[in-house]
Amino acid sequence: MERTFAIIKPDAVAAGQAGEIIAIIQKAGFRVAGMKMRRLSQLEAEGFYAVHKERPFYGSLVKFMTEGPVVVMVLESADAIKKWRDTMGATNPANAAEGTIRKRFAQSIERNCVHGSDAPETAAVEIPFFFSTSELL
Repeated sequence: MERTFAIIKPDAVAAGQAGEIIAIIQKAGFRVAGMKMRRLSQLEAEGFYAVHKERPFYGSLVKFMTEGPVVVMVLESADAIKKWRDTMGATNPANAAEGTIRKRFAQSIERNCVHGSDAPETAAVEIPFFFSTSELL
């Protein structure tokens, strides 16, 4: 079993889509090992997205991720990272496959409703950013 990190972003939470997204996650065969709703502080968002600090979209990404509550999750399944990325769909919803979360719910490439770790090394950093070992079941 592999674990990956996921976020339901502020746009989807504000639109009341978190429940539908969680249902899709469970129907796709993931086990939710940890989940909580919270609002990211400016410092948390800057730290979490520090890898993008030099990119032109960094400031707008941090602003977006702090505008409202998010749902952070640890998902578990065989090949969880690839499976979650396939379930999410392409970052740009215009390029996302039919039936994916982003095709169904995302507004734009920046307001794309969900986040997922892109590699085991990324998941190893992202999961403990939000969850202690004792919080994961």
